[in-house]
Amino acid sequence: MFDSLSDRLGGVFDKLRGRGALSEQDVRDAMREVRVALLEADVALPVVRRFVDRVTEKAIGAEVLKSVTPGQQVVKIVNDELIETLGGETQEGLNLEAKPPVVIMMVGLQGSGKTTTTAKLAKFIREKHGKKALMASLDVNRPAAQEQLAVLGTQIEIATLPIVAGQQPVDIARRALESARLQNSDVLLLDTAGRLHVDEALMAEMKAVASITTPTEVLLVVDALTGQDAVNVAQNFSSEVSLTGVILTRMDGDARGGAALSMRHVTGKPIKFAGTGEKLDALEPFQPSRIANRILGMGDVVSLVEKAAATINAADAEEQARRMSKGLFDLNDLRTQLQQMQNMGGLGMLAGMMPGMKKAKAAMAQSGMDDKVLVHMDAVIGSMTPKERANPALLNAKRKKRVAAGAGMQVQDVNRLLKMHQEMAKAMKQIRKMGGLKGLGALFGKGGMGAAMPGLGGGGMGGMGGPGNGMGDLPPDLQKLLNKK
Repeated sequence: MFDSLSDRLGGVFDKLRGRGALSEQDVRDAMREVRVALLEADVALPVVRRFVDRVTEKAIGAEVLKSVTPGQQVVKIVNDELIETLGGETQEGLNLEAKPPVVIMMVGLQGSGKTTTTAKLAKFIREKHGKKALMASLDVNRPAAQEQLAVLGTQIEIATLPIVAGQQPVDIARRALESARLQNSDVLLLDTAGRLHVDEALMAEMKAVASITTPTEVLLVVDALTGQDAVNVAQNFSSEVSLTGVILTRMDGDARGGAALSMRHVTGKPIKFAGTGEKLDALEPFQPSRIANRILGMGDVVSLVEKAAATINAADAEEQARRMSKGLFDLNDLRTQLQQMQNMGGLGMLAGMMPGMKKAKAAMAQSGMDDKVLVHMDAVIGSMTPKERANPALLNAKRKKRVAAGAGMQVQDVNRLLKMHQEMAKAMKQIRKMGGLKGLGALFGKGGMGAAMPGLGGGGMGGMGGPGNGMGDLPPDLQKLLNKK
């Protein structure tokens, strides 16, 4: 989502980092560019003014201008201010401590993804908080809206209120509350009706439902792709309804990101969740510090680790670690890793979360490396016999031809996969020589991977992805592999 903003800010900070000393004018010129970048990203004007003024005031202080690394100091100030703009260091979660059933009311415009988000949130509450949830649709205007929630409820195995034809929203809310009490549900989620625009009838309906159910949480669901309009919608709703938080949907889209940066300032309410995909588990607690890090190209390693923990099978991970410690790495191991990458969101998602991998991601796109590559590689490995997967040395020209035909690929694709496997197998052996995973971990404080593997650029992990490095620091063979179409 923040790609264009991240690119613009990255260019500004690269210039600052390249200078040994900064004058006040240098800082003001850089802030002018930051202002333009934020406006182009569709951030609300009052938010831009406040942000730039606060950053400029701190950045032209003596401790920055006289610092040994003034450019880095400015980046830190911008990072801190971004975190503050997005909601601060402390993340406000759902309030589920009230007397059950805790009522969560979902509000927003039609088409913002309210119904799907309701199901995602119910699933999140069950899995992360261990609470029993009941969902009820109050949307009697949109055709099949109630049926849609019922279908989603079946998919995630969470109860939905039975549909009674012709019943009005206030009556449905009353029945839902009674049903939640009878079923001993901990949480009741109310999916209210949306409109194509904010109108008096919509607001009156929501106020009536709120007066009956006294919701603990009133969450505004906003489509992040609507940009500045999302901010206007938030303003209208917050002036009429007592909101407790915001959920931004489609945060995985290609919008410019302005809605996320403006929302907290405009509504005065925290962004509690972000929808990151269409699947029903694609809902994440909104963490301002992690989003700020992504915007400034610092990656989001914490989210990456959490995603890995949620998707990687513990037994498989132990087996892989055992084989790695022995320096073993065959095509079965490679296939397992490719499947894990797909489960974690594919190449694009992973590159976006790795520190400094912005340019690597761009180079991958330029060389035709996308998530289809993972599927194609898996097909090639799947076309081999068990013996060939365990011992790739068996693959002579005749066998390669058979494997390529079976996978619907070219022999060059098979060769490329084998080359990649060789690179990774070499790396595994090198890790074993260094004393296995413990030895590798010890090196992170002594120059990192660059010290362990001179081919990776000699500058530790920073050599792999620091500003201005990009893909140029990869091993030559892997560099050639990525450059091949």
